[in-house]
Amino acid sequence: QVQLVESGGGLVQPGGSLRLSCAASGNIFRGNAMGWYRQAPGKQRELVAGLTSGGITTYRDSVKGRFTISRDNVENTVYLQMNSLKPEDTAVYYCNAPVTIGTWRPLGSWGQGTQVTVSS
Repeated sequence: QVQLVESGGGLVQPGGSLRLSCAASGNIFRGNAMGWYRQAPGKQRELVAGLTSGGITTYRDSVKGRFTISRDNVENTVYLQMNSLKPEDTAVYYCNAPVTIGTWRPLGSWGQGTQVTVSS
C-alpha cells in the first residue's frame, strides 16, 4: 500500500509563505488525480486544492490566488505553495491520492499530516 508523507508545515506570521510537500512511497501520482486537504480543530476535513493527471486544478474559493498545487512525477512528490497566509489557514494539512475527479473524494490512505499555524 502506498504511503503518503506530508512535510513543510510550521509556524508563520500572517502574510507569510510555506511550501508543503507530499512524498509517496510508490508511483501513485502518475495517472491519478490527487488533492490537498486540511482539517482545523473542531471542523471537518476539507479540500484545499486538487490536481488531475492532465494538469487541471481546482481550489477552494478562500485560497484562490494564494495557493498553488503542483506535482513532480519523477520524484513522486506533490507540492502546495501557500502565500499570503491568513490565521484562518491554520490547520493540519494532508494529501491524498487517488481522488475522484469532480467530487474530489479521497480514496487513498491518510498520512500523518503537517501542522500549519498562522499567527503573529
